[in-house]
Amino acid sequence: MQPYLSELFQHQSYDPKAFFLIAGPCVVESGELVEEIASRVSGICRNLGIPYVFKASYRKANRTSAHSFTGLGDEPALKILQEAGRRHGVPVTTDIHAHEEAAMAAPYADILQIPAFLCRQTDLLTAAAETGRIVNVKKGQFLSGASMKFAVEKIRKAGNDRVMLTERGNSFGYQDLIVDYRNIPDMAAHGVPVIMDCTHSLQQPNQPGGVTGGNPDMIGTIAKAAIATGADGLFIETHPEPGRALSDGANMLVLDRLEGLLKDLLRIRAAVS
Repeated sequence: MQPYLSELFQHQSYDPKAFFLIAGPCVVESGELVEEIASRVSGICRNLGIPYVFKASYRKANRTSAHSFTGLGDEPALKILQEAGRRHGVPVTTDIHAHEEAAMAAPYADILQIPAFLCRQTDLLTAAAETGRIVNVKKGQFLSGASMKFAVEKIRKAGNDRVMLTERGNSFGYQDLIVDYRNIPDMAAHGVPVIMDCTHSLQQPNQPGGVTGGNPDMIGTIAKAAIATGADGLFIETHPEPGRALSDGANMLVLDRLEGLLKDLLRIRAAVS
């Protein structure tokens, strides 16, 4: 495990050979929902010895429709996110969408996430790097794993070696994505931890109704293949009732199914270690 990840998880008890988990709702819908998910997932991960990062977007800037929910307001949502992390003793992450958001979000989050569509934005990557936070860059749906070396170089050039990369599938026609698992070792070759986004890689974008679709029944398949091919971490959006989620419900994992999946993944991890 990279030194900055060991530092990130220093207050958690975990098996050093375990993968780490980034999980939570797509967006901060309410303080009550954040508390429910953070409490349950942190408890599951504590019992299984899995290092855990709570995730929720404080604002959604990339919704398909202008009528979709975007957030509660920046500062209220960031405070909810930060308080959940402190209450449960876990680091937190959220995404940023413009360079001026980096300095605003950094005091509240341990990891700044760069959305896939923005992974080539030099000013955004530089601003995130300059905060000194860990920067997790999602690979664009239009890029190969090998080409993500340029995103890593931009962050390192800005003086920050605390970087991770996330695979989330490649565009396959207009309304589907496909995961090429060669991208996991290709991105690991850049000397950074590699995460598999098991939920967004199952999105079905560009739907006529303006709401992105998904195929959540395949989350387990994506996750198992990622662990088998060497992913260091998994990213899973989860919700107690995905059908009522205010963002990305179509590709979320039902919260009640998370523990069983993680147990299966630990067995796979042990077999391939």
